[in-house]
Amino acid sequence: MKPRYVSVVLLLITTCCLEAEANLGKKSVNSFPPEALLSTGHYHTTCPDAEAIINQKVTAWFKKDPTLAPAIIPLHFHDCAVRGCDASILLNHTNGERATHESRTLRGFQVIDDIKAEVERKCPKTVSCADILTAAARDATILAGGPFWEVPFGRKDGRISIAREASLVPQGHENITALLHFFQELGLDILDLVSLSGSHTIGRSTCNSFMNRVYNFNGTGKPDPSLNVYYLKMLKRRCKRETDLVHLDAITPRTFDNVYYTNLLRKVGLLSTDQLLYSDSRTGPFVQAFATQPFLFSSQFAASMVKLGNVHVLTRPHEGEIRTNCNYVNPV
Repeated sequence: MKPRYVSVVLLLITTCCLEAEANLGKKSVNSFPPEALLSTGHYHTTCPDAEAIINQKVTAWFKKDPTLAPAIIPLHFHDCAVRGCDASILLNHTNGERATHESRTLRGFQVIDDIKAEVERKCPKTVSCADILTAAARDATILAGGPFWEVPFGRKDGRISIAREASLVPQGHENITALLHFFQELGLDILDLVSLSGSHTIGRSTCNSFMNRVYNFNGTGKPDPSLNVYYLKMLKRRCKRETDLVHLDAITPRTFDNVYYTNLLRKVGLLSTDQLLYSDSRTGPFVQAFATQPFLFSSQFAASMVKLGNVHVLTRPHEGEIRTNCNYVNPV
């Protein structure tokens, strides 16, 4: 073959290979699940201090108000439970999730705002509110005595928050079948349900969330028979008004531990969804395992929180945005 023809053939082969590689790249990115595009090194070059800033701010707020640590975890859960982990719960407008009755007890918004303001000063338009909330939930868990886990980053912020969708989040009175279905819709399983419920080892609930168990269980006019008698008396003393607050864990309310599960074995679960985890044959064995093996609970909680943080994330090009203010979508 003459040299001129060899050059032409090589050029054609090279061109074809490059086009094939480009098409393969496009196909592979789109074929990956969105959470596969997250990475722990996402901000290493664009905002290397991001995690440190989040940790410093969460720690400072915790020192001023220790109740904010258990508040950040449910804030993260409510966000991921509606439209995925896209910071939709942070959008502050009258028709959004945040403004609804179901979201009335959520706290910690000011913590995220404070973190975002500092991150924007250091790395403008770089770190999403969704990533901040996810990492803050991890740091809040650690401050309360819980486990560490690596948070993969790269989430974008959503632009939509719809009030009626907030009612999708469990309110503490569902049966186990309904809870399992809800978790399955998020891509989570029965083990995730039981381990993530363990976040109730810290934090408080309004009396309104469980008053039916105390006075009128299932319309019988009597207390829930699954309530420990002494615990029932204590709840009656504590709940003078529906807005009064009661610790979710009556024994070690400020420490992240597995006592939440030992409480269930003794019929000292506050919400009906808590106590049902032990009495239901599908979830009961996991409750018993976590009650007797603290390390098993902490390690599984960390794994389940990673899965929760990956729910329906926005990671692809042209999906979502990086909000400059977590309360509002970016101006067009």
